[in-house]
Formats: sequence, C-alpha cells, structure tokens
Amino acid sequence: MASPQVLDITRFIDDRRMNRFNAMVVIFSFFIILFDGYDIAAVGFAGPSLVKAWGIQSMAALGAAFSAGLFGILFGSPLLGWVGDRYGRIVAIVGSCMVIGIFTLATAAAGSLTTLIWLRFFTGVGIGGMLPNIIALNAEFAPKRARATMIIVMFTGITFGGAVPGPVAALFVPTYGWQILFLIGGVAPLVIGLAAWAWLPESLKHLVVKEGGRERAVRIIKAMDPTLAITPQTRLVVADEKVYAAFRPTQLFQEGLRWITPLLWLCFICNLMSFYFLNTWLPTVLAAAHMPTSFAVLSTSIFQIGGTLGGLSLSRPIDKSGLMPVCVLFVISLVVAPFLGYAREPEWLLICVIFLSGFTLLGLQFGLNATSAMIYPTSIRSNGSGWAFAVGRVGSVTGPIAAGVLIGMQLTIEHLYLALLVPLSIGTIASFVLARLYYVRFQGMGLGRRDTLDAAARGAD
Repeated sequence: MASPQVLDITRFIDDRRMNRFNAMVVIFSFFIILFDGYDIAAVGFAGPSLVKAWGIQSMAALGAAFSAGLFGILFGSPLLGWVGDRYGRIVAIVGSCMVIGIFTLATAAAGSLTTLIWLRFFTGVGIGGMLPNIIALNAEFAPKRARATMIIVMFTGITFGGAVPGPVAALFVPTYGWQILFLIGGVAPLVIGLAAWAWLPESLKHLVVKEGGRERAVRIIKAMDPTLAITPQTRLVVADEKVYAAFRPTQLFQEGLRWITPLLWLCFICNLMSFYFLNTWLPTVLAAAHMPTSFAVLSTSIFQIGGTLGGLSLSRPIDKSGLMPVCVLFVISLVVAPFLGYAREPEWLLICVIFLSGFTLLGLQFGLNATSAMIYPTSIRSNGSGWAFAVGRVGSVTGPIAAGVLIGMQLTIEHLYLALLVPLSIGTIASFVLARLYYVRFQGMGLGRRDTLDAAARGAD
C-alpha cells in the first residue's frame, strides 16, 4: 500500500473494521474496570461484619465510611484526568491501579472506623483517576459508528465487579473474616496494573496531539494495520479536533459547551445520588427488614446484572440517536426506583423491582459515562470526563449520607425510597434540556460527530 503524505488518525480509526486489536483493548479494559467495581462495592458487604467486630452502635455512622471512597473520587478524577491528558492514558491508568491496590490492602489491617474512612478515601482517589482515563482510552480507539457501544461494553466490567463481593462475602467472610474482601480487592489491581503497563497500548490520538509521541504512534498504527506504509515524511494529524496546548477548566465551557457541560454535570449528580443512595444501603436495609442474609446478597447481584443489561441496551441507540435514549431511561427510573419500598412481598416482585432499578439507574450511568467521553476533544477528553465524574461525586457522596440520616430518623422503607423522586425528577428535566440543547447547538449531529463544530456553533449564535 502506498504511503500517505498526511494520515488523519480520526479517519484511520473511523474507516477501519473492528478487529482483534479493538477486541484486545476492550477486553483488557473490562478486567481493569472490573476491580474498580469490586472495590467500590466491597465496603458495603463488609459493613455488617464491621458493626459486630467494632461494636458500632449507629448504622448511620457507617455512612461516612461508605462515602469516603466516593469522596476520594471527587479529587482523583480531575487530578488523574489531568495526568492522563498531560502524560498519557496508560500512565494514569497504571498509577490508579497502584493506588487502589496499596490502599485496599492496607484496609484489611484497619482497626477503627477513622482509619477505615481515611483508607477508603485514598482508595477512592485511585478509583476516580481510573474512570475518565479508561473511558478516554476506549473512546479514542473506537470508530464513531460504535464509540458508545465500545465504551459501554468495556464499562460493564464495573457492574460485574460490583456483583463479585456478594458471593465472596457469603462464601469466605464467615471463615476468614471481613478482611478477605480487601485482600482480594488489593492484590488484583496490582497485578492487572503491571499487565496494563506491559501490554495495553497508549491512545493513538493522544500520542498524535502531544509532542514526542510519533515513534510510539507509528508502532501502534502498524499493529492496527500492518499493510499501511508510514514513512518519516508522513504527517500524522487529528484533523477534526481543536488541540489545546495546556488544560484550563474554562475550556470545558467553550466551543459550544457553555451550557452543555453544566447540564451534563447536573445529570451526573442526580443519577449518582440516586444510584448510591439505593445501592450502598440495599443489603443493610433488606437485613433490617428481616430479609434473609442470602436474599440481601442476591439482591445486590440482581441490581448489578440489571444495570449491565440497561447499559448494553443504551449502547446502539446512543450511537444512532445521541442523548434521547438517556432521557427515556431517566423517565423510566422516575417510576421504578421509588417503588422499591413498596415491593417487599411477594419476593418475585421485589426481585423484579430491584432488577429494573439497576437497569435504569446503572444503565443511565453507562450512558452518561459514554456521553462525557464523546463531547470533548482528545487533548482535554480525560479532563472533561474527569471533571464530570468529580462534580458527580457530590451526588454519590451525599446519597449514602442522606440515606443514613433518613434511616436514623426511623423512616419506613416506603418513605425512604420515595425520597429518590427529588433527584430523579431534576435529572429527568436536565437530560431533556441537555438533549435539546445539544441537538440545536450542533445542528442535530450525534454525540462525537463534531467535524464542523465551528460552523455549527456560529449558526446557533
């Protein structure tokens, strides 16, 4: 094949057929993010054992430990998002794995609630740094026609990971104690992080927009397409994106994003508040309602499975129709999630409602994650996703705390879950405004299709 004088990396990726290279990136990323999901959920399953071991008198006191890791994400997402845009996705991903592994292993030796809170906070910093960079990496290797699909398929790893602590708790905690949850959750990220450093490729688009990455970029191009001849004279470009030399937060509000970014943040806040409100306290609340322990463990796994299917159901519609499928799922969640408190009997009805709650709330988060990676250009993509995750932590931190306060007020389960109507109503309205604004601002282009962004922005002024 003749050597091109100018190789547009965007067209090179978009015009290719999906092959083993793409599958390798997605599968590898799936297992990396799986252990993020495990570590986020593990503390919830350790909760009942910690109450007995440490003599914790108030269940609400555990709310701080549940939220500490989520609070750490608030700092880790923008910090390591900046690292990812500045030094590369792989540097940030491997660094995140090391932080998660070290502090999760240390958690197994915790002897007090205060120590647990601090260790969970620093674990959250690593988790927060992982999320925007692994999403950006997959967005930058996926063609436009399947970008949301590839991101969502990869991100299902977090729900599979969230379902693992339940069986681990049921099988091993009675014999080995709650510490086994964190020993497993600490060793696995260290191993997968070293494997990522050795075998996971750096983002091709990132290497092209940053100086000094040409040699590595050429090696990756040859791995993706061995028939393509690249000479020293071939110029590598990302033609359809504005390249920023250095990141400033104000860039998230430029190029037609002045209102789109804050609306995206509001959707993150509302959905994450609802998700963590429900998910973190689900085993404890069901146990307090005298449900068998085995059922409480099973219910969380059902919730995660529902979320996986919900995310997958959004993948192709988002690729084809942009944000509107996200709006539809918000409307459904508004009906399903608050009903959870009324569906305790018969058990099959409760299982169905838990499944549908996961399908909507977690499925929504898959869609919002993909959105955050598709509306920002390569040079600030990790920062854009990282800030969305960070601001969204306002919801994920306050959700479990709010639930703990309401439980402490002796609210019934029925009234407890009715409180979800507030954030979900706000999120539903924000999602419809965001979808309409994106459609008008970018002349109806689907997510990620910003080839004529400047002209579109002028047309909307």
